[in-house]
Amino acid sequence: MEITELSPKIVWKYFHEITQVPRPSKKEGKIIAYLEKFAKEHNIAYKKDHVGNIVMTKPATPGYEDRVKVILQSHVDMVCEKNADTKHDFDNDPIRTIVDGEWLHADGTTLGADNGIGCAAQLAILASNDIPHGPLEALFTIDEETGMTGAMELKPGFLEGKILINLDSEDEGELFIGCAGGMGIIAEFKYNAVDAPKDLVWLRASVAGLKGGHSGGEIHCGLGNANKILTRFLYALDKSTTWSLAEISGGNLHNAIPREAHAVFGVKAADKAKVEALIKQLDADVRNEQKAVDPNVRVSLGEATAPSKVIDEKTKHALVRALYACPHGVLGMSHEIADLVETSNNLASIKQRDGVILVETSQRSSTTSLRNSASEMVSSVFELAGASVSVRDPYPGWKPNPDSAILKASADSYRKLFGKEPAVKAIHAGLECGLILDVYPDLDMVSFGPTLRDVHSPAERIEIKTVDLWWKHLLEVLKEIPSAKK
Repeated sequence: MEITELSPKIVWKYFHEITQVPRPSKKEGKIIAYLEKFAKEHNIAYKKDHVGNIVMTKPATPGYEDRVKVILQSHVDMVCEKNADTKHDFDNDPIRTIVDGEWLHADGTTLGADNGIGCAAQLAILASNDIPHGPLEALFTIDEETGMTGAMELKPGFLEGKILINLDSEDEGELFIGCAGGMGIIAEFKYNAVDAPKDLVWLRASVAGLKGGHSGGEIHCGLGNANKILTRFLYALDKSTTWSLAEISGGNLHNAIPREAHAVFGVKAADKAKVEALIKQLDADVRNEQKAVDPNVRVSLGEATAPSKVIDEKTKHALVRALYACPHGVLGMSHEIADLVETSNNLASIKQRDGVILVETSQRSSTTSLRNSASEMVSSVFELAGASVSVRDPYPGWKPNPDSAILKASADSYRKLFGKEPAVKAIHAGLECGLILDVYPDLDMVSFGPTLRDVHSPAERIEIKTVDLWWKHLLEVLKEIPSAKK
């Protein structure tokens, strides 16, 4: 079956079109052009702000003119992750989608259903003439995944609606009324590139086979972190033998749990057997530790080409110890909302370039003071190791409002349609709602979406049947928006 044959056809039609448009974070020019073309072809009024956010406006259908104006909101960018053996240029190539039983996924890359499916639903409503609704605004924001730049740059007066429905959640049947805030710490190690010793055997240690995943939504799952596993080996190596480090790399994006990492290093020929034993033991240990959640993890050793330069000894020792000491995972659970992660840290990426090693981490918390404390804790680890530290893009959380009118309308609609209660939750992942509330503090908000799994990784997939359920729910909510006169 082709993606365009799935139901509801109008939503999948636009999602398919969106998958054909490259849209990496911070490179949204092509998707913005696509949206502007859509608006012009459908005679829909729109405006674009100074960073590229677009809001399209559609009048109410007959009989719904008195309803409160609603903002439907999604982000246009996507996380760009691929398997090591997948050839794909995210700047130019379309996403190749595969219908696989009850799920849709991509061919070796992220799917971009986060948040392309939300954008598709907005376009489907804008293009339709038979959907009852009050006055609508459809807000498409840029760069949610790498800095929430679009939401952060919103200005007063760009939007007029009083209710906002965010379409960036990932569990059908769940209504979200709060999210974590976040920030990032980037540690910079400057090193001296010294001549590589001539009498060493050069090897490459690799960690692969991990699922990866969203550093907010899946941080509590105990998934393996390739950077932490690699560092575990390097620390054991540093404690047991003389060695030189030429290259280190792991992970990619601040909001993705790293799936792969590697290091190129040299040891004396007499120590090679010891290194092989360390790798073998770590591989066995990690497979055992991760067998319930990340069963395909592998730690391996291979030959490497002798480099001309290596990292100086002082920086090598400091880097390995800082990476090993840096926390990863859940730092605290909420005392107010059951099973909600309150605070976490993701040791996201290690990147080496031109005499510098950059380590990126991501802190999240639903409590601003704990977010800041987590950031300071991570900073202190790297400062003790001699790295310079900078803060990246702090953003606020979204405080839950259990008395929300749009929450009540959404819950009533779900109950009416499906005869069961929706779950009402807060989420540890970041949504743009908190930033939008900073600019429009009187907005009433809710977030819901279809079921997605393993977002921010090449295993990202969307459960097909839930898109139809979510679509029906969204249309019912639009019918139940209260009158502005009340």
